[in-house]
Amino acid sequence: MSVIDESLDHLVYAAPDLDEAVRHVERLTGVRPVEGGRHPGLGTRNRLLGLGGRRYLEIIGPDPDQPVPDRPRWFGIDDLIEPRLVTWAVRTRDIEDRVERSRARGHDPGDAEPMSRRTADGELLRWRLTATGGGPVPFLIDWGSTPHPCDRGLPGVVLASFTAADPDPDTLCARLEALGADLDVRAARHPSLTAVLMGSSGPVTLG
Repeated sequence: MSVIDESLDHLVYAAPDLDEAVRHVERLTGVRPVEGGRHPGLGTRNRLLGLGGRRYLEIIGPDPDQPVPDRPRWFGIDDLIEPRLVTWAVRTRDIEDRVERSRARGHDPGDAEPMSRRTADGELLRWRLTATGGGPVPFLIDWGSTPHPCDRGLPGVVLASFTAADPDPDTLCARLEALGADLDVRAARHPSLTAVLMGSSGPVTLG
């Protein structure tokens, strides 16, 4: 079983149809993810499921109540034909410092960008994250003064393990080390992420 990085903030499970993905996760785990909110101007919305501690699963997909954005939706959502665990986020309290340290160690995570979403009750949440990453390479997130989603109480399951595969595991591990992140990595033909969740009926796998 993998050792789960304490700085893991959330896993991103992207889908071409959000409602269908939510039903799929509920069938697997026996727990229904709750409404997260909309990402204004980005054409997406999300649902959340706690993973134990200050970790959660973000299920994200197109928001039919928003206009089609003038740029591709994040996480390759427009190209997906089925739900997939696409990336993960590493939590930091000083994102600018973490970006500079990562660059000094040979990996550029990109600049920190402001983000926001509006919750189901209308509250606007703001945070910053790095836009690069994808697959086994995580992005950084800094919640600043905004309450963390897990602080509000989320229905949840237990994250039993989280691992990655990559054709070049040594390079991936170097990037993770530069970011100050830790993840069990194995060699494989294609990059991928795998999470094992302990649902109400036992372990289930998302990948």
